[in-house]
Amino acid sequence: MRVFIFFLLVLLGIVGYLAILNQGSVTLHLPAGIVLDLPIVAYLLLSMAFGGILVILGVGIKETKNLFLNWRYSRKQKKEEKVQELYTEAVNAFLAKRQQDAMALFQKIIGISPGHVNSLLRLGNIYRGEKNYGEAIRLHRKAKALEENNREVLLALGRDYELAGRYEEAIFSMRDVLRLDGTNLTALFQQRDLLISLERWEEAHELQEKIVSCSLSESDHKRERLVFLGIKYELGKLYSKEGQGEKARRFFKGAIKIDRSFLPPYMGLGELLLGEGKHQNAAELLEKAFELTGNIILLHRLERLYLDLNSPEQIIRIYQEAVQRDPENKVIRFYMGKLYYRLEMIDDAFDTIAEMENTEERFPDLHKILGNIYVRRGQLDLAVEEFKKALNLKKMVVIPYYCPLCDFHTTEWAGRCQRCGEWNTYIATPILNQRSKVQPGKGTLKLSRVSFN
Repeated sequence: MRVFIFFLLVLLGIVGYLAILNQGSVTLHLPAGIVLDLPIVAYLLLSMAFGGILVILGVGIKETKNLFLNWRYSRKQKKEEKVQELYTEAVNAFLAKRQQDAMALFQKIIGISPGHVNSLLRLGNIYRGEKNYGEAIRLHRKAKALEENNREVLLALGRDYELAGRYEEAIFSMRDVLRLDGTNLTALFQQRDLLISLERWEEAHELQEKIVSCSLSESDHKRERLVFLGIKYELGKLYSKEGQGEKARRFFKGAIKIDRSFLPPYMGLGELLLGEGKHQNAAELLEKAFELTGNIILLHRLERLYLDLNSPEQIIRIYQEAVQRDPENKVIRFYMGKLYYRLEMIDDAFDTIAEMENTEERFPDLHKILGNIYVRRGQLDLAVEEFKKALNLKKMVVIPYYCPLCDFHTTEWAGRCQRCGEWNTYIATPILNQRSKVQPGKGTLKLSRVSFN
């Protein structure tokens, strides 16, 4: 206060001094013809007063604006705190499996803050879980409109479209993600699976090339490599069906080059050669493939091929050589005995199969074949005993193929299991209750269940 009085006195002193020095006046013309003669000092004071008023008004307006902005900020902050509190409560309700509570809370948040993207995202996910795909799509599209480059929203929207059967829109949504991040594995996997389900093998092949080039764990890389081989096989089949033999051959051989133990491309290439009338080339290919892989399925195909060509001696030779290479392999021995029986070589069939009767493995068809052989020999008592043994095996297996990953049984070979969608899983075995040690890989595809015979 003293400082203010001091400056006021100083100001008055200055004004008084100026009044002594400036004795003249100033004529001030106002509207309506008003004319005022003011002393210079009075004019000076009036100008200072007017300037002071302007300053005060400016400061007042600024302070009023600050007060208004602070009020708005405080209100916004309280609103955000309330929304955050509700959001935390909603997430906890969702994690606690209280879906209805979570939905009510997310809806309340959206009522308070319509642009709350995370609430739109999570509420849409809940609706998708309840198979209300239309509402999920509506919410996720609203979230996308607010944040068009939000990858989590784009992925969720793509999943909505996929489950709603709107596959093209799902693919476009995944492309939006890949436009932002070309190595986003979630988007790559999701789009790849969609293309496989639609049997768009060329696009799937291009995408799978990107996937296998990404940095993956050892187990994931092994899994994706298998999918890559499967897609190559499907492309080979597609081109073969369309009469584009050279393209088909390139993809079959490309798959074999990557993995020589992968069966489907051998079968595909063999069928391609047969379709071109190159029966001997097909037989040589399948025989070399059997020597390399030891896969029983190739023996079955060779058996059918050589019998169709009226060359049973060739398939007998292959079976005999296989038994010599692996004399403990009871499965090959059983199928050789079955071939002998089919060719009416009864004594050879009996000699091959009879010694297997006391093995621990249970072959339902073994007892049937032995029973029929005894009937042919007139040994009816022994035949009855064998038929009884076959009947006592209540659980029968479908021969020759089954998938150990999903326990699917079939009489027709396919490069891809019709139930679980995995490639190269079918096993040929006549042994009851035998299970392969092969385990399903991560990310098992359960998409299109189309026969690939």
